[in-house]
Amino acid sequence: MTESHDLMTLSSPLLLAVGLLVTAALAWVAAVSARRRAAALAAAGVAVPGGRRVNLGIGLTVAGVGVLAMAAAGPAAMVPVPRTAGTVILAIDVSNSMGADDVAPTRLAAAQRAARAFVAAQPDSVDIGVVAFERGALTTARPAADHSVALAAIDRLKIAGSTSLGTAIMVSLSAITGRPVNVGGDGTVPDIGYWPSATIVLFSDGQNQGAGADQSVTQAAEVAQRAGVHVHTVGVGTTAGTTVKVDGYHLQTSLDEDSLTLIAQTTGGAYHPASDAARLDGVADTIDLRLTVSDEPLPLAGGLIGLALALLTAGAALTVLRSGRVI
Repeated sequence: MTESHDLMTLSSPLLLAVGLLVTAALAWVAAVSARRRAAALAAAGVAVPGGRRVNLGIGLTVAGVGVLAMAAAGPAAMVPVPRTAGTVILAIDVSNSMGADDVAPTRLAAAQRAARAFVAAQPDSVDIGVVAFERGALTTARPAADHSVALAAIDRLKIAGSTSLGTAIMVSLSAITGRPVNVGGDGTVPDIGYWPSATIVLFSDGQNQGAGADQSVTQAAEVAQRAGVHVHTVGVGTTAGTTVKVDGYHLQTSLDEDSLTLIAQTTGGAYHPASDAARLDGVADTIDLRLTVSDEPLPLAGGLIGLALALLTAGAALTVLRSGRVI
């Protein structure tokens, strides 16, 4: 998004130039006519009352024409307006543990409902994308102003696999930048530029699985932090937990708030606990997206037209009063 730093713009500068030339011509004609009339009356020995008033009337009329010319040029003042804008990636955990029912009806279903409410609360100025993640994250909807695409992607989410929070963040950053983002084989954190208007909202129970999972999360969070991307984490589940059936086995699963809090704190975001459906439904109101300030045009033509009409009316009134007294 580009920003203009001009204090004022004109939609038709040519009209302003023509209007000012006409105004100048009227002023010259009025001045010449007034001098000739005054000279002729003086030569005839006629005293003219109200001379100043008629000159003021003509001056107001000419000024009204000049202001009207300015209004015709379509002037607009550039006013800085703060608004919510940028890119938001909704990263939603679809691992096996999200099938747990400690948040009704299931963690995933509750997260989907909260994500839909979040999308519905955003203005068109926010581009929203969706990333589904388990061990290998997948971009299911690229960031777009058409929020119906994100809603459709949220509705398609299904349970599959195990959790990788680090991969979720990296794929979300890839969706933001439009190119693959990966940590080097030697652990080198890539420089992906600065994206201060981008935000990741991560819905998960925080259970990070696999070898080197903690290191992966730390590296991914560092990449986001360097890029200026805030990651807000939403904890879906309860710390008491429950069991979930996977491949015929019953596995204990509970909310890992520490991992989600660490991600949020590292990136400048916030952790939002949501241990029940009611708190999840209110997540959209608790996540603050950053405001951007852009210069937007404030049309001035209406006010100038009003001023021009006032000047023309005053000029006409003074001229009529002067004419009435002469007669």
